[in-house]
Amino acid sequence: MEETTTILIVDDEYPLRRLLRSYFTKEGFNVVEAGDSTSARALFDQYQINIALIDVMMPGADGFALVRELRTITDIPLILVTAKGEESSKITGLEIGADDYVTKPFSAPEVVARVRAHLRRFNGTFHDFEVGAPTITMAKLSINPNSRRTTVDDSEIDLSKREFDLLYKLASSPGKVFTREALLLAAWGSLLLLSS
Repeated sequence: MEETTTILIVDDEYPLRRLLRSYFTKEGFNVVEAGDSTSARALFDQYQINIALIDVMMPGADGFALVRELRTITDIPLILVTAKGEESSKITGLEIGADDYVTKPFSAPEVVARVRAHLRRFNGTFHDFEVGAPTITMAKLSINPNSRRTTVDDSEIDLSKREFDLLYKLASSPGKVFTREALLLAAWGSLLLLSS
């Protein structure tokens, strides 16, 4: 792990932030932390954050609201941390843009391992296409997996990494009906949240 990797820990419980800071610092991460959503949002303007751990239950705007807001400005991995273990809460977290869901109490080394796994995928080792993967052309739409370039009428469309992966998955099998799980796998590359 490069020392320049910065993790944001958002939780209103100081002892938990201190514990996670200790583990991540030992692993070579730069750690910034916040006790609420407002402070966390401000940190995005001050630091180049690579991944975030976000508590769901906080005073003021909760973790779900923060994830929704952050998804409008960043595509970095966002992992929700909470005492809520119900499947419906996990599904809500995934659907609003979280990449994973860790339930308290948790093992700090496991959280570190999950963070490393998400960073590997986000940095391109999971979603890269095989060399020579075919360009898909449909009417005026062209999707090139090698250059990760999408055009309509020769005008380039700006897509996030996840949006591109999902579009390529859908376009590669026109007329096919995909399950929700298959689309989550295509967009996020993992079903860790559903199995945790």
